[in-house]
Amino acid sequence: MKRALLLLGVACAQPLLAQRDPRVTLSEFIYSTPPTPTAHASTIVEAGGTLIAAWFGGTAEGAPDVGIWLARRVAGKWTTPVEVANGTQADGTQLPCWNPVLFKPKVGPLMLFYKVGANTHEWWGEVRTSPDGGATWGNPRKLPAGIIGPVKNKPIQLTNGTIISPSSTESGDTPPKWQVHFERSSDRGATWTTVAPPDAPNVNAIQPTIFTLGDGSLDALVRTQSTRVFETKSADGGATWSALMPTDLPNPNSGIDGITLKDGRRLLVFNRSETERTPLNVAVSADGKTWTDILVLEKDPGEYSYPAVIQTRDGLVHITYTWKRRRIKHVAVDPGTP
Repeated sequence: MKRALLLLGVACAQPLLAQRDPRVTLSEFIYSTPPTPTAHASTIVEAGGTLIAAWFGGTAEGAPDVGIWLARRVAGKWTTPVEVANGTQADGTQLPCWNPVLFKPKVGPLMLFYKVGANTHEWWGEVRTSPDGGATWGNPRKLPAGIIGPVKNKPIQLTNGTIISPSSTESGDTPPKWQVHFERSSDRGATWTTVAPPDAPNVNAIQPTIFTLGDGSLDALVRTQSTRVFETKSADGGATWSALMPTDLPNPNSGIDGITLKDGRRLLVFNRSETERTPLNVAVSADGKTWTDILVLEKDPGEYSYPAVIQTRDGLVHITYTWKRRRIKHVAVDPGTP
C-alpha cells in the first residue's frame, strides 16, 4: 500500500530508500575505476538524446591538479572519463578547477562552464563549447570580468531566449561574505549583465537553483550558512529579485539542486539535515511551500552531497551526486504523476 501511495505522489510517513523504491529505474556509479583520488560537484545534461556528466577531480579539492572530468552515456553505459579542462596557465602555473556546469541552450552548441583559480574568492569563469554532444570540445574562453557563470547549478532559458545563470560570490574577508546574484544574457552568452537580490547583511547565501513557474515567474532556492534553505523570487523574467527569506527546508551549508517537472510540480534534491551532508533526499512540491519527501537516495554516515538534477525528454529524472568524495553516482527516477 505504501508503494502505491508513493507512486501517486501522496505523502507517507517515511519515504522509501532508493534501493527499494520501484520508481528508481537505474542506480550506478559513473565509473568503476576512479580516475582521480577524489571527485565532487557533478553536473548532468541531455544533448542529442545522450546523457553527459562532468565533475571536478584530483588529489583534493583546491589542489593544483584538480581538473574537469567528463563521461558520456553511450549504448547503455558510461564512457571512460576524460579530462576536458584544467587550470594550466600560459606560464606553466597549474591552478585548480571548480564546479563544472553543463548547459544545452535551445539554439547553439553544448556549453561547459567551470571556474579556475587558487580559491573560491579568486577564481574566474571559463566556458568551452561542443558541437557534437560532448564528444569534442573547442578551446576554453574566459568569461568577461565580473561574470563567474553558473556557480554550481544549471542555467535556465526563458521562452524569449534569455539565459539566466544562477551564481554567487565568496569574498576574501574573514569570515567571508557570501552573496547570491544572477547573470542574464539575451544574445546566447555573448554578453552578460548581473542582478542581485537586496543585500541581506546577516545571511550568507550561495549557489541558487532556479524553478520556472506556470505564470512565467521564477523562484530560486539557495544554500546558506543559516541551517535553512532560503528563497528569492522574480516576477519579471529575472530582471529583479526579492529579498532572501527562509523556508522550512533544512540546509547543512551544502549544495542543492532542483527542477520544475513537466507536470508543473517542483522537485528538489537536498540534504535533510541542519548539520550533516547525509541523508540525501528527493522531495516534491505543488506550490513551493509544502515539500513532501518521496525518496531517500542515501542515509548512511558519510558525505552524499552536491546533487545535480534534470528531467530528460522521456520524462525520467536523472540525478548525479558526490558519493563520499570518491565517486560520482547516477540515479534515474520515474517521478510519477501528481
